[in-house]
Order: sequence, then C-alpha cells, then structure tokens
Amino acid sequence: MAKILSASVRDKVMFAASKARILSAAADTSGRRISLAEFGLRGSWRVWQTATAISPRALKCLLQRRKPSPRELRELFEDLGATYIKFGQFIASSPSIFPKAYVDEFQLCLDQTPSLPFSKIKQIIEADLGCAVSAVFAHIDETALASASIAQVHAARLISGEDVVVKVQKPGVQAILTTDMNAVYLFIRLFELILPNTDKDAVAGLVEEMYQSMIDECDFHKEAENLRQFRAFLAQSGNDHVVAPKPYTQASGSRVLTMERLYGSALTNETAMRDGAFDPASSLFNALNTWFASLTQCPFFHADLHSGNLLLLKDGRVGFIDFGMVGRIQPEAWQAIFSLFMAISEQNYTLMAQSMVSVGITRDAVDEAALTADIRKVFEGLNALDPQHVLENRQGDGINSLLSELGDIARNYGIRFPRAFTMLLKQFLYFDRYMELLAPGADLFQDDRVDFYLR
Repeated sequence: MAKILSASVRDKVMFAASKARILSAAADTSGRRISLAEFGLRGSWRVWQTATAISPRALKCLLQRRKPSPRELRELFEDLGATYIKFGQFIASSPSIFPKAYVDEFQLCLDQTPSLPFSKIKQIIEADLGCAVSAVFAHIDETALASASIAQVHAARLISGEDVVVKVQKPGVQAILTTDMNAVYLFIRLFELILPNTDKDAVAGLVEEMYQSMIDECDFHKEAENLRQFRAFLAQSGNDHVVAPKPYTQASGSRVLTMERLYGSALTNETAMRDGAFDPASSLFNALNTWFASLTQCPFFHADLHSGNLLLLKDGRVGFIDFGMVGRIQPEAWQAIFSLFMAISEQNYTLMAQSMVSVGITRDAVDEAALTADIRKVFEGLNALDPQHVLENRQGDGINSLLSELGDIARNYGIRFPRAFTMLLKQFLYFDRYMELLAPGADLFQDDRVDFYLR
C-alpha cells in the first residue's frame, strides 16, 4: 500500500512540475505577457466553450461504457479550435507514437480555416508594429494566400521594394492556448485511453512536448530567429545551392512575421521538373546534403519537409520554407539513428532491432530475436510503397503506415521513441521517396552524391 501511495504522490508531483513548466512557457511566448484582463475575458469564455463541447460527448461515451472513437475525438478537436487542431496534427504526424486508427483519422484534421477580414488583419499588423501599414508596406494583398488556425499569410511589398509574405497571428490565440493548458489533466486522461500501456510519466511528458511545440509555433520571434540561424549556417558552410527566406525585422513583431518571398514550385512538381533548364535530381541532392549537414552543424533541423516546404526555384536552387516546426538532436543520438538507417538500407533486421533498442527508451529487457522477426515482417513491404502515392499526400500515407507499424512493434516491446526520432525518421523517409521519383535507382547510402556529415 505504501508503494502505491508513493507512486501516486510521485505522479502528482511529476504532473504538477510539467504543468508548471507549461504554464510558465505559455504565459510569455513572445516577450508579451498576456494581461489578466485579456486572459480573464477570453479565458472565461474558453472554459465555457470547452465544457459545452466536451460534456455531451463525454456523457454519451460514459452511458455507452466505451472509449471515444477516432472520428469522435477528431471532430471534438476540430470543434474546439486552434490548440486541439494542433494536438490532432501532432497525432497525425506521430505514427511511431499513436495507434494507426487515430493517426489515419487525424489526417483529416486539416489546419485550414476561413480567413479573417483584412480590416482585422490590418489592425493586428498596426498594433504589433506600432505604425500604419502604409509606413511599412507599399502594397499588401487583401486576399490571404493561406489561412490556418493560428495565422494567415498575405503577399505584400515593402516600401523599400522587396516582395515579401506577411504571416499574421490571429487574435486571442495565446489566451486560448493558456486556458487550454489548464485542461492538461483532461488531455492526459484522453491519451491514457488511446495509449493504455503507457505510463503516466510518459504521457505527461508527451503532453508537455506537444504544448511546447504549439507554443514555439506561436512564437514568431523564435521562428524569425530560426530563419536567421539557418541562413547563417548556409553562409558559414558556403552553401549557395539552398536558400531560406530572409526575415525583415523592421516589419516583424510578436504576432507579425515578414519574410522574403521565394518564387518557385514544389520540389516534386512535374511541370517544373520537365521544363527546368537544370537537373532536378541535382537540386534534390543539394537539399538532402544540406539537411544532413544541419543535423550536426546547425542548432536544429527542419522537421516538416513535405514537398510543399521544399521550393524548386527557377535557377535550380532549393528554398527551405516554414521554420515553425524544427527538431533538435544530439550528435551521439544521430549516430545511433544513422545505424538504424543503414540497417534499413542493408535489410539487416538484427541491426534494426539493436538500433531501435538503442534509440528508444525502455525500462525492461527486450527480446531482440523476437523483435528482429517482427521488424522483418514490416520492412519487407518497404520497397513496395508507391513513391508517387506517398508524395501526393502532405502527410504521406505510406510513410505513416510504415511508422505506425514500427510504433506498434515498439510499444509491444515496451520501447518508447523520443519525439525527435519520429520527426527525424519522417524527414529521412520523405527524402528516400523523393529519390525514388527524381533519381530512380540511386542508393541513398552508397551514392557518392550523398554526404552524411558524420565526421
């Protein structure tokens, strides 16, 4: 009984510490602390809104004595808005963590929302920059290029003549996130239903990591700094094959991010590949080598390199865009993950099992022989994936299916992968599919054009 009480107290302490860190980070995500008045008004409404959305669904599941279905949970998240949509997208992009049924369902949790009227966007820009729009921009398109739950993007031109895109954070997002963070205990309970074999400490850490990812995405100062650091990495390495948008400090703030506009098309766009006066495979290898170099030479790596975030420019250079989602990994961890990649390439299932145990987190001894046999069944179908099908979907159905199976195997053996591993592996598999399309027959591990920068 004493041990049970001790574990309960430990769980509460761990949860309280996680919650305290989350709330501390949320209170000031971009140098502007949310006022009590703003939080009070928006927060009270948000609590009522959340309770109203959850109560009937929760009551229905309780009366029927069942867990919420993936579809019910996805629809609830979409009804609850920004924070929960981001949770849904986190699930959709983490097939090595969550069961396949939920990963598949949350592919439908798209972060596309109606755009706000330009009059409201103009107010936000002027309030954030502290001056009239006309003092910064010679022109700004009133129709948004894209609109998501957290921000929307407009094309514009600075008074100094540069073409730019302006990312504007929608009103109330930080207050909503802060209020939602107070419901973290509810999230933990929901995730325990989805992941019944996961210990509470792991789930609390997962929720904290998810929240931190959302906070970072709302921090436009941090995204601008990511751009500056990545551009510095390119300059220091003498890399002129890859570019990233230049952030314009004088036209940016905590809720407005103005960046150089890059003109190009998705890396896998068939028209661009056919009509360009350069070899698209060469551009791909430049992008691949740049990304590999960033793992050890840059403070972070780009963690969302679906084909839409790799622009093929008219001169053959590749533009890396959207640095809201980045990952960080220690060099020694990259060595272990590289071994796993090599094992995949060589179809060495024993090394795959050993690498999974090395990369993952587990409390119990793992039967590597049994793990090897299970991995063999999953990866024998790797080469059967249709690369075009994988690339057509931003999330990559084939990739997610593979990672879901890998994640299921890992959970069966008590192995939990860190989030950075999932992010890293997904980008790696994206590049593997791009190579099948743009450089068929090339071997990622044997081709002389690939440099893993492990020295």
